[in-house]
Amino acid sequence: MAINIKPLADRVIVAPAAAEEKTKSGIIIPDTAKEKPQRGEIVAVGEGKVSEQGVLVKPQLQVGDQVLYGKYAGTEITVDGQDYLIMRESDIFAVV
Repeated sequence: MAINIKPLADRVIVAPAAAEEKTKSGIIIPDTAKEKPQRGEIVAVGEGKVSEQGVLVKPQLQVGDQVLYGKYAGTEITVDGQDYLIMRESDIFAVV
């Protein structure tokens, strides 16, 4: 999944996972009741953040990582008809 956007500093671009269509018990969820996904895949990573001492701190995440993030984290963008989130590396809770 190639993208033509390069995030700056400690930001990453995440392709959110598709929202659940039905529950584990088989109940179909209508569009109005679906929650925003909190899981996605990293598609681009910035160069890293410069610390107060002037040292470049490399990001811990890599392209292809499956991650968990906050419900309202990041800024939604659309590139070539595909929705993405751009957020700081610190907004990501865990790598799955």
